Amino acid sequence: MAVATASSLQMATGRPCLSPSNRIVKAGAAILGANSRCLSWMKLTSTSHISSLQSFQRSFTSSSVKFNKFVPKAMSGSSENQPVSGLPIDLKGKRAFIAGIADDNGYGWAIAKSLAAAGAEILVGTWVPALNIFETSLRRGKFDESRVLPDGSLMEITKVYPLDAVYDSPEDVPEDVKTNKRYAGSSNWTVKEAAESVKQDFGTIDILVHSLANGPEVSKPLLETSRHGYLAALSASSYSYVSLLKHFIPIMNPGGSSISLTYIASERIIPGYGGGMSSAKAALESDTRVLAFEAGRKHKIRVNTISAGPLRSRAAKAIGFIDMMIDYSLANAPLQKELSAEEVGNTAAFLASPLASAITGAVIYVDNGLNAMGVGVDSPIFTDLNIPGEKH
Repeated sequence: MAVATASSLQMATGRPCLSPSNRIVKAGAAILGANSRCLSWMKLTSTSHISSLQSFQRSFTSSSVKFNKFVPKAMSGSSENQPVSGLPIDLKGKRAFIAGIADDNGYGWAIAKSLAAAGAEILVGTWVPALNIFETSLRRGKFDESRVLPDGSLMEITKVYPLDAVYDSPEDVPEDVKTNKRYAGSSNWTVKEAAESVKQDFGTIDILVHSLANGPEVSKPLLETSRHGYLAALSASSYSYVSLLKHFIPIMNPGGSSISLTYIASERIIPGYGGGMSSAKAALESDTRVLAFEAGRKHKIRVNTISAGPLRSRAAKAIGFIDMMIDYSLANAPLQKELSAEEVGNTAAFLASPLASAITGAVIYVDNGLNAMGVGVDSPIFTDLNIPGEKH
């Protein structure tokens, strides 16, 4: 069974905002900030290591914290010499492996960009049948617009590895897959082999990202889902993360971070998100907590998952009702705006950074607050309450 490079509703992404009116940020300063359209994306680039005590000194007063030695600056006209508020994210010298990128239109790509903007080296694991077209598109410059980083440079992907996370080792691959023409010409693409290849090429990594899922019967209600379809969803969407961490953790540096993507269907009823996918996401979140304990105690690795709201992507559109879910979010979430992939990417960069050094075993919601709602306020039943909101 193949592994798709995103996870139904929570796998979508928008194109990066490249408005010329946005600030151009110096390479060397990564800030979690926001502006009215591109949000925090245009302020995320690499800077000096936040965990280094030598890079700055703190001077405390009753109302502020002053960084005397390191002052990040933004290139923005009259404010060029003024410090930008916020804390720097520095992933310079860190290496990330992101499993599940096959185009420039998914969460994995957005996460890769944010990590790269913060200074990390990017390695990618791509589903084998999509490998050729992805590498060809990358080589021919079809992704160049999407590769643009805040400093104007292009995100560099150091190496792309073939990967099918459904299979742990060569012994697990059935004969019909081995002889499938879509896998012809590729080798060393099971999870174990991919980890060994990365070790041979680079030695170690610091960041592991799981951005893949597949539910072959996702359009079926749970009562109509077959055992095969249900177990296939769990295998590709949740156990694949256990397998990735199991095989990559021996080459992860202590203090590293592992991140996956989940969806609110793990704990709320989302009609149409079937085929066992809601169960797979619930398993993924449960595994995140257990893996955080085991990986933290044994290897000093942090493990978290991001529960992202609905976004438009090629994979999400295949579900058939992504536009409806986005409209519902716009009408009912506390923040009435469409979620951007960059917001998810920047959250991943934060979780991978020393700023999140005490965060592990957590589900981080990036959904404009929709997870907090108990009712749909767009219901006619609430008309007389005059609930504030914007018309979309």
